[in-house]
Formats: sequence, structure tokens, C-alpha cells
Amino acid sequence: MIFVRQAGAAVVLVTLTLSLQCAGIAALISWARTGLAPDVHRLGPIRSALLMVRLTTAFIGLHVIEILLWAGFYRRLCFPLWESAFYFSAASYATVGYGDVVLPQMWRALGPVESIIGVLMCGLSASFLFAIVTRLLEREARVRNTPVTDTA
Repeated sequence: MIFVRQAGAAVVLVTLTLSLQCAGIAALISWARTGLAPDVHRLGPIRSALLMVRLTTAFIGLHVIEILLWAGFYRRLCFPLWESAFYFSAASYATVGYGDVVLPQMWRALGPVESIIGVLMCGLSASFLFAIVTRLLEREARVRNTPVTDTA
């Protein structure tokens, strides 16, 4: 019965986390399209850097919201203080896992699940940022009429 409860909680938390991440990425794609519109020929280094700072900041905010989602669950069922719940959630999400704060035995399986989902969500964010940088480099090359070469 304990496993069923843990699995059910894990499914709900993973689904909510993935939904938040996908909605956030969809919103950022919509927002970034205006900055990367075809009629804007060249953003320049400062505007490109500001775009990356804004997107990175948005992703950090999105990850904090996802950490707070898990922390809310932990606060309700595992820890008496928000500080402990947030600390454990952030350490698990970021795969740091110090071990100085641990979940009660009944919920212990959720820590590794949060770590796995945290790695995946950070990977999605990093791939999105990589795609934006690639798009900026391609745009710069088109403006200068020079091909983008692979330096690796």
C-alpha cells in the first residue's frame, strides 16, 4: 500500500512538473519569436546577450516554481517547515543531495524521482537555449552572407 501511495504521488508530481516545463517553454517560444522575427535582420551582440539573459532568467524562475511544487508536497506531508521542504527539494532537483535533510521513510523514494525529473527539465532548458544560440549564429551568418562553419 505504501508503494502505491508513493507511486501515485510521484506520477502526479512528475506530470505537474512536466506540464509546467512544457507550458513555460511554449510561452518562451512564443515570446522569443518576436525577438527572432525574420524582419529583424540583426540583433547585434548586446541585444543578443540581453535576449539570452532574459531567457535564462525565465528558465531559472520556471525551475524555482517547479522546485516549489515539490517543496509544497514535502511541506504538507514530510517536513514541519518550508525552509526544510524547499532546501530538500532544491537539493534533490539539482541532484546535489547533501543528505543532511532526509525524507521520512514512507516518502523516501520521491527524492530520486525528483532528481531524475530535475535533470530532465534542466536538459530541456539547456537544449532550448542551445537552439536559440544556434538560431542567432545562423542569423548573423545570413546577414553577413558567410556560412556557419563547424569549429569542432
